[in-house]
Amino acid sequence: MKKLPPHGDYQRIGLFGGSFNPAHVGHRQVALYALKHLRLDFVWWLVSPQNPLKDPSQTSDYATRFAAAKILAKHPKFVVSDFEKQIGSRNTAQTLRAIKQRSRQAKFVWIMGADSLAHLHHWHHWNEIVETIGLAVLARPGYSIRALGSKSVLRYRDKRKPVGVLANKPPPAWTFISMPLRNESSTAIRNHRMAVP
Repeated sequence: MKKLPPHGDYQRIGLFGGSFNPAHVGHRQVALYALKHLRLDFVWWLVSPQNPLKDPSQTSDYATRFAAAKILAKHPKFVVSDFEKQIGSRNTAQTLRAIKQRSRQAKFVWIMGADSLAHLHHWHHWNEIVETIGLAVLARPGYSIRALGSKSVLRYRDKRKPVGVLANKPPPAWTFISMPLRNESSTAIRNHRMAVP
């Protein structure tokens, strides 16, 4: 039986999905900021087997990415989970369906960067995602203005909620969280590693 991380009914849980290819300090800062400002009980780091919008040849071995995320996410309220790998998930909509089937009482929100929101309308069943779970969008360098003018935001512009109450609002609902911007990116880290002889 494929199981979610341990949790209690009515807990407020942030779902922080990504390839973490590799995980870096910026990811940790996003998770910490979300934990505090959304008043969450836990943040689950959901390490994706493969982002369907990215080139598999550019994605590192799953075990390596998972292990690195666990090292970076050492915190009593962070849980690194292989749930998506367990269920063979190919996209976020599928993951959310599986989570909702297994936990109907917890209050989930999806944590994402502004860069992801800017491209959300390209995600598989993106409308279903927005209608299933509240979205907590955190600022990212160079993407905030683009994200706030994106197709998904324009469609759900009247569903923006105050940060602290997002977990208690039924979807569709979203919020935008400003935070100190950091320049780390997984792409830049990979490119640097490839450039080093």
